[in-house]
Amino acid sequence: MTTSDRKPRLPFAAVITVQVILVASIGLAFALSPAEQRRNVQRLVTATDVLATPAPPRTEPLTVEPLYDRPDFISDEDLAAVLQQVLPRFPRAELKPNFVEHAVRIWGVNAEFDDPEVLNGAELRDFLTDHARFSTSWAQANVKPLLDVRQTGIAIHYGADPGASVHHDHWLASLTEAGIRLDAPVFGPGRHNATIADVLSEALRDFRLDEAETEWTAMAFGLWLPPTSHWTGRGGREYSFDLLVERLVRGERTQGVCAGTHRVYSLALLLRIDDEFDILSDEARTIARDYLEEVRDAITASQFPDGHWPSNWPAGAAAVEDPVEDEQYQQVIATGHHLEWLAIAPRELHPPDEQIGCAARWVIDVTVDQTPAEILERYTFFSHVGNALALWRNTHPAEFWTRWAADHPVEEPPANDDGVPAADDTLSDAGDDRQETLE
Repeated sequence: MTTSDRKPRLPFAAVITVQVILVASIGLAFALSPAEQRRNVQRLVTATDVLATPAPPRTEPLTVEPLYDRPDFISDEDLAAVLQQVLPRFPRAELKPNFVEHAVRIWGVNAEFDDPEVLNGAELRDFLTDHARFSTSWAQANVKPLLDVRQTGIAIHYGADPGASVHHDHWLASLTEAGIRLDAPVFGPGRHNATIADVLSEALRDFRLDEAETEWTAMAFGLWLPPTSHWTGRGGREYSFDLLVERLVRGERTQGVCAGTHRVYSLALLLRIDDEFDILSDEARTIARDYLEEVRDAITASQFPDGHWPSNWPAGAAAVEDPVEDEQYQQVIATGHHLEWLAIAPRELHPPDEQIGCAARWVIDVTVDQTPAEILERYTFFSHVGNALALWRNTHPAEFWTRWAADHPVEEPPANDDGVPAADDTLSDAGDDRQETLE
């Protein structure tokens, strides 16, 4: 081929210029396109869902405070005796995330204790948010990491297997109620630049209305998002607190975690938040209120003469007339959890005062009567008792315990001439002395 047969070529610089203009035009068109179209393109290109995640308008979560102070229900001595029972005195090896979540929820991330055998708030927090701490505890067992590092954020491994958080979003809800900051660091396996915000973002992305458990999702979102009331989830689906309310009230009353009581607490919490931030429509608020009124009527009729509520409390009077064979811990679950939501609910949603006082008396006596081994076995349930009773005294466990411990120091056991505790002052005796001090 001769020179005259060759086709003219664009200069290299011109080719680059054309490509730059083309890429810029595509980028500009993408930027100016509707948000949903942009997310669809990103899903196709990256094979992942990309959310328009609402930025929480706060770095610290909301707090729903108790409404009452009833020393006629719970004395200082009663509360101190119960809180001593639910101090987070856990073995460090193979520490159960569910226990830690329940403990940090009631004691808070800033709780401090003088007893070295008791995990303080920072230790509880770090076990949940730092993979290195978790791995140290579970070094002798082959378990999956608690923190699941993903391209889009940090998820929490939950389920029935050892080392997992038991319930979906319970990790997030517990740390949120514990007062953790949105910018608190989360150290996942191989990722050390994440924060609680990354966990919340992933929870928003993962949420689906057909999940088996939405109680803790409602709590976590309710304490971070308001005044935002709508958000976008996986697949671009729009969600709202109205939809959460509708999901929470679906199904049989006894269905759901802890005899159906967690959904009751979540609804009471959302109503309190709605009082200030108007996150619910009038229709959704009415649905939630009607549900809680039905719960009020059911527990008014289903309480036993000794003060406890049974696991089949929704049956109302029939629960007393034809009682089920509950184990005591099931009665503790129902009674403690009902006292907890009642402490944040307005008075018109309460059964009569004498019934609340009777329930408090029953659960105090049962809790104080447990051995340390029995408390440890059922810690998650008794932690709700400690929190409920503190709320009924218009305080929080760590706040009360700090004051109480300062005014009631534990006396050291007497020592012999060598400075060694006397022979008859065993560890169990020292525990008995501490209990006597509290009573």
